[in-house]
Amino acid sequence: MKLYYSPGACSLSPHIALLEAGLPYDLVKVDLRAKKLENGDDFLKVNPKGQVPALALDSGELVTEGPVIVQMIADKAADKHLAPARDSAERYKLQEWLTYINSELHKNIGPMFSPVLSDDAKAFFKDRAMGKFKYLDGQLAGRNYLMGKQFTVADGYLFTMLSWAERMKFDMSALPTLLAYQARVAARPKVREALVKEGLIKAA
Repeated sequence: MKLYYSPGACSLSPHIALLEAGLPYDLVKVDLRAKKLENGDDFLKVNPKGQVPALALDSGELVTEGPVIVQMIADKAADKHLAPARDSAERYKLQEWLTYINSELHKNIGPMFSPVLSDDAKAFFKDRAMGKFKYLDGQLAGRNYLMGKQFTVADGYLFTMLSWAERMKFDMSALPTLLAYQARVAARPKVREALVKEGLIKAA
């Protein structure tokens, strides 16, 4: 498999999933502004959407959209329990979390990276995202991870959004449960490995 990524982008979520799953893969860096690969090839010829993540399977098929990709990765390494069994009530709960993170966090924080967005608009998106983080802070009370004691692919996605919030200078001091959760996920060896591989932190 081949993961098309940009450092620190939402592709960090499937990158974490691949490492946690222990699946073999190659990393291909994408310049999202230029829509070019490191070797100069046109990324739009790989993924006409022009976005990461994109996962090229050994069959030649390309899978896009992070929540779909991470579930596929989890299903390829079912013994790692990165997602509950298909068709189970718990699997639908995982999908609920992935959808919530995708629609309520990803789509509110993402626009804040735009250089053309006004400060008022950024403040609007920030306020909306903070409301969602407050909800999550309450939901994580007494839990190690979103699904309870077991780390799942939803945690890799939420961790990525928390990393974005950190880059955008969100004040999370009033959300101690969420901050403790972020630190817990960050301490996982495979999460650290993904951050190192993307050049986001230095190897210890």
